[in-house]
Amino acid sequence: MSFPEKSGISNMNKQKNIYFASDQHFGIPTLEKSREREVKFIQWLDEIKQDAEAIFLLGDLFDFWFEYKTVVPKGFVRVLGKLAEIRDSGIPIYFFVGNHDLWMKDYFETELNIPTYRDPKEFIFNNKTFLIGHGDGLGPGDKGYKRMKKVFTNPLSRWLYKWLHPDIGMWLAQYLSTQNKLISGEEDVKFLGEDNEWLVQYAKRKLESKHCDFFVFGHRHYPMEIQLNKNSKYINTGDWISHFTYAVFDGKDLELKKVEN
Repeated sequence: MSFPEKSGISNMNKQKNIYFASDQHFGIPTLEKSREREVKFIQWLDEIKQDAEAIFLLGDLFDFWFEYKTVVPKGFVRVLGKLAEIRDSGIPIYFFVGNHDLWMKDYFETELNIPTYRDPKEFIFNNKTFLIGHGDGLGPGDKGYKRMKKVFTNPLSRWLYKWLHPDIGMWLAQYLSTQNKLISGEEDVKFLGEDNEWLVQYAKRKLESKHCDFFVFGHRHYPMEIQLNKNSKYINTGDWISHFTYAVFDGKDLELKKVEN
């Protein structure tokens, strides 16, 4: 499999950083608990916008998202407004669709001016090569989820689902999200060992054909920082449910950080 088309910033401002975060899953377990995490995430966005060269959101911002022809799901006004404010200020934001918001269409692009990607994409910053994505369905194994993803991304499935009343469709999606691990595509939230972490194996296979300085993914809900070889590193950004972690690139190195209470 070939690397995707490159883009990025050849020379970063020395006073700026690039930030990466994923798996906020706003909407669960309750609206009240979700609101608490949403406020914390917005506070983080307010902090990093002071020195952000760019912001990458690596998927599952919402626990479920479905765009009908003329309406979008109720809620999330604060975080959407904050993203619009940051983007309008001139800071680039990039969004990678996750397995929980895979039915996203063009809302982020048309309303927020935020480009949306469905597959891993290569970026270059300060002559460092990044391969960035959500991470679901990549690497060996996970065959049950890969089959399920094909069903969900089928245009017929989307067309049929839109005919459900939104109250029914949202309830059904949230129920399945929390009850069926095959649909969520999540592993147990613990370190499986370097040889069993399938995104690590995916990165190592990529390195057999081409060098990449940093592999940055979400999806696993477990923060990881693994040195693949002398010049390549794998980062998993964790989540904003229990870890509240993110990655930051200062122009030279990429490292994990945690939002403290």
